[in-house]
Amino acid sequence: MLKRNKEADWIMTTEELIAARRAEPWREALRKSKKNKERTDLARVKMSELNPEYRSHTRLEEVNLGLTKEQAMQEAQRCLDCPNPSCMKGCPVGIHIPTFIKHIECGEFLEAAKTLKETSALPAVCGRVCPQEKQCESQCIHVKMGKPAVAIGYLERFAADYERESGQIALPELAPKNGIKVAVVGSGPAGLSFAGDMVKKGYDVTVYEALHEIGGVLKYGIPEFRLPNRIVDVEIEGLRKMGVTFVKDCIVGKTISYEDLHAEGYKGIFVASGAGLPNFMNIPGENLVGVMSSNEYLTRVNLMDAANPESDTPVLQGKRVAVIGGGNTAMDSVRTARRLGADRAMIVYRRSEEEMPARLEEVKHAKEEGVEFLTLHNPIEYIGDERGRVKQMRLQVMELGEPDASGRRRPVPVEGQIVTIDVDEVIVSIGVSPNPLIPRAFSGLEVSKKGTIVVSEEEMRSALPDVYAGGDIVRGGATVILAMGDGRKAAAAMDRNLRKG
Repeated sequence: MLKRNKEADWIMTTEELIAARRAEPWREALRKSKKNKERTDLARVKMSELNPEYRSHTRLEEVNLGLTKEQAMQEAQRCLDCPNPSCMKGCPVGIHIPTFIKHIECGEFLEAAKTLKETSALPAVCGRVCPQEKQCESQCIHVKMGKPAVAIGYLERFAADYERESGQIALPELAPKNGIKVAVVGSGPAGLSFAGDMVKKGYDVTVYEALHEIGGVLKYGIPEFRLPNRIVDVEIEGLRKMGVTFVKDCIVGKTISYEDLHAEGYKGIFVASGAGLPNFMNIPGENLVGVMSSNEYLTRVNLMDAANPESDTPVLQGKRVAVIGGGNTAMDSVRTARRLGADRAMIVYRRSEEEMPARLEEVKHAKEEGVEFLTLHNPIEYIGDERGRVKQMRLQVMELGEPDASGRRRPVPVEGQIVTIDVDEVIVSIGVSPNPLIPRAFSGLEVSKKGTIVVSEEEMRSALPDVYAGGDIVRGGATVILAMGDGRKAAAAMDRNLRKG
């Protein structure tokens, strides 16, 4: 196998690098070893999962169990190693997908992991929680031929897990230190992605996190049965070993100001403070005991040991739990409620199941675990008992009308059809708004009506020349991988502009 010219990689375009890697003799030999028809005829691998009945009662064990070496190598054979890999166009962080997959086909699993780390700070995370079916896998040539896409997400997870479990974790190449300090506000996926790219470029990077744990939404928002904390911790430790400094329990805008950061010599600031302000419906009864946001519910359970009855602030563990919403956070909430002992755990969603934004896998897992789906229903009131605790919800039956601005058919009420259902806990998961602290504390930022920081699409640069932003504080709510893409784009732009002086 030829070793690629490391120095040349810095000056090649992405297209040139794809072509150069594909032309290496080992790749050419691999393509010739099996006809394309043989590759496309292979069935897509199925990942093993925990038994639904068992897993619905355990909160800390991961549902998906990963691929074996044999499964991974078999699935990697399905990749046709296209000359113009459309899968890469669907990846917001630009992973060299055919390269890492072909390394897996050869059994070179550590080389696959190394390829992933060239562009992704969090491959083990992305392999678990990214909606590949809407991104890289949706662009796979197999889909255009009417066949299942190559399981890119499964293979990404496999390579990252193999490296971690082997103990042979390799750090990416780092440019010489340039002595320039940059700050990151928030340690979620956007902030970590930005930090990883900037430290590789030679900058001194400090990440400020308001909470007592590093990881942002990866820790407080995603349950361990979907993304174990130990996986996130290993990815963070890798960044720490690369030279990223993390400061916890520090609220930028309160503990430390924009002016303080300047005084400490930071030449650029990337704001990735997320969208932690929950939305509510403003209907009667939302202030009753037992009605809470998914943000509060998941943060308390995931970060504050609130599932433990002995904790200082134990979370309510309802027996009849309704989760309002149809996204991934709603699925995380309802599946958590099921694990905390709910006899009846329900998703209440105003559109049909086809319109649900949640990943198909999450919906499948929820159903297997006994979750009920009340689609085409919308809450209009919560009813409390004499102690002010929620005991019932009134739901308006809906039907689908004409498509709205999102392209989905608009839900409209069916006149006179209202149902009442007994509940003892309601978790509202209908979206979030940006944390207003940074927009208020950084004088001179342009802020949208929704409270998001306005940035240029090309550079993620704000109205303050030294302040860039990405992730939910810009998008108002997005996937992990889109936030990471923002971080990479901002890092490239900040680096470019700082070099200009």
